[in-house]
Amino acid sequence: MNMYAKPAAVLLLAGLVAISAAGCGGSSAAPAPSAPDSANAAKPADDAASKSAGGSGSTQPGQTAPPAKTDPAAAGAGGAADASKPPTQSGTSASKPPAAGSKNGAIEVVANPADKTVLVNKMYKLPDNYAPQDLVEPNVPFIFKEKSEKRKLRKEAATALEKLFKAANDDKLPLAGVSGYRSFATQKSVYSNYVKKDGEEAANKYSAKPGHSEHETGLAIDVSGSTGKCAATDCFAATKEAKWLAEHAADYGFIIRYLKGKEDITGYQYEPWHLRYVGTELAKELTKRGVTLEEYFGQTVPVNKQ
Repeated sequence: MNMYAKPAAVLLLAGLVAISAAGCGGSSAAPAPSAPDSANAAKPADDAASKSAGGSGSTQPGQTAPPAKTDPAAAGAGGAADASKPPTQSGTSASKPPAAGSKNGAIEVVANPADKTVLVNKMYKLPDNYAPQDLVEPNVPFIFKEKSEKRKLRKEAATALEKLFKAANDDKLPLAGVSGYRSFATQKSVYSNYVKKDGEEAANKYSAKPGHSEHETGLAIDVSGSTGKCAATDCFAATKEAKWLAEHAADYGFIIRYLKGKEDITGYQYEPWHLRYVGTELAKELTKRGVTLEEYFGQTVPVNKQ
């Protein structure tokens, strides 16, 4: 036997051991995903409420496993994208969501639907028939008189909304609620009606499929001026109330969820009336930077897919 044979065998064995160790789990799994709605054009807004007016590869907060949208409307203002991790908030897991388009654009079910920073959009959906456990009716006026689930929000968001409405009223710009919480069944009906009216392609620009609507989280509400004029319709953008909301909503933990010029990112038309509660810390950060939840979590929504 050649005198170099034994050393060579030893080296070969060592190399195999090293390779085996490297493949045993060198990377740690990122946290799961979480949360949208909007697109620009004169389309019907939120739901029946408006009609009664007369990071790639990482995960996001509150989401995880793959599989399985809300009604019309959303709003906001643009800015540069950023995939940085959301700030930690009480009662919130601020992990970075997985990049949209992962798993070949497969829809993912959020792991923590109760997280106030949950990302719900065309890529991320709530568990089927999810219903928040702490829904309450905020002490604010609505544009309709009947009792309805649309009057409700999750407790923390409801308290924040009362403060926001009081501030607007103090500034002589009284507001009214148009449409708050919607159950899975309600959203299914809303979306189906819009598809029948305008066709699926058009409906997908302003309404979410059931399970994909922010209204189902109990953290979103459409608002208007106290008279209900331009409620959940494009003309609301030109009102003093819309301007006030864009400037002050973040002070109370709300963002304009579907910003103008961000339709290709959120997947929905501009909706200056659609407020989403995320807590004051994150709301101020997003508003200051002019970014959407998708950009903040490092994701984009493939608007050509539903």
